[in-house]
Amino acid sequence: MHSKVIIIGSGPAAHTAAIYLSRAELSPVLYEGMLANGIAAGGQLTTTTDVENFPGFPTGIGGSELMDAMRAQSERFGTKILSETIEKVDFSTRPFKLWPEDAPPNNPVTADAVIIATGASARRLGLKGEDKYWQNGISACAVCDGAVPIFRQKPLVVIGGGDSAAEEAMFLAKYGSKVTVLVRKDKLRASKTMAKRLQNHPKCEIRYNTIATEVTGEADKPNGLMTGLRIRNVVTGASDHMSANGLFYAVGHDPATQLFRGVIDMDAENYILTKPGTSYTNVEGVFAAGDVQDKRYRQAVTSAGSGCVAALEAEKWLAEREDVEGVVGGVEGGKGRAVKGVEGEGGEEVAEYRENPLL
Repeated sequence: MHSKVIIIGSGPAAHTAAIYLSRAELSPVLYEGMLANGIAAGGQLTTTTDVENFPGFPTGIGGSELMDAMRAQSERFGTKILSETIEKVDFSTRPFKLWPEDAPPNNPVTADAVIIATGASARRLGLKGEDKYWQNGISACAVCDGAVPIFRQKPLVVIGGGDSAAEEAMFLAKYGSKVTVLVRKDKLRASKTMAKRLQNHPKCEIRYNTIATEVTGEADKPNGLMTGLRIRNVVTGASDHMSANGLFYAVGHDPATQLFRGVIDMDAENYILTKPGTSYTNVEGVFAAGDVQDKRYRQAVTSAGSGCVAALEAEKWLAEREDVEGVVGGVEGGKGRAVKGVEGEGGEEVAEYRENPLL
């Protein structure tokens, strides 16, 4: 099976790209994967209860509900969504070759362009009680969840010692009664500026050489909330229990890029490298969007925006290829998509997208 564009992923970036490409009549095929990266189709939002910072929902919306709506919108405009997981790719020649799970070695699917939107997943610590209180007190995104009512004027805890931990702790201090930062080592890894700001913050306390061992809470309730945290000093071995209604992990994320290692350029943390301000990867015709290439913001709305960028750039790139192949103003040999022509400065017909300042 050959497609103009294949999208790999199932989160906001993937579905935004699908919506734009399907409305452009490029008939994208989206491989959402079956529990890809250990998360259900829809990405990290499916592990979130209420999303309150996505525009258009003044009273908030459930994470799974939001992703169901995006999926339905993708399908409405003609996106073909497949649940198979892509297990192998070959981007060395065009058309690009991709192998869904259980596909015969000699029968890959092919595409002229590929958008990678496989996302990233927050690292978990495997604490006792973590599964029970995930999203009932435990979160991996202070910006996403810090303002929800269960955390307001309550004692909160951040685990981590880097810049992200310092930033999240100071952000949470706007809402919580107090924020305690647990640092496994005897010093912060954060930059001197961030470390000084955290140390001087009146609502933040740092506990060095300290780890969390167990999350406690309303264990007798089906959706009981977290109320406390057992901690241990790694030097003295002394254990303690502290009141805490929120626990925020700031220990990093793992981008879902294993499939593309050795094929697509990545940084030291295995995030896909894109040309600044674009979705272009080092392989012409392969684009990246969402958290798979964004280790700074990691928000649903920024992922959606980058999915839009990838779709526009993929459409532009495909149109340029058709231009080179001589299909401007029509369809050659019954193949390809017609590109509307406009008159250039010298009277010659040029592709309309060249006149679009957005592209």
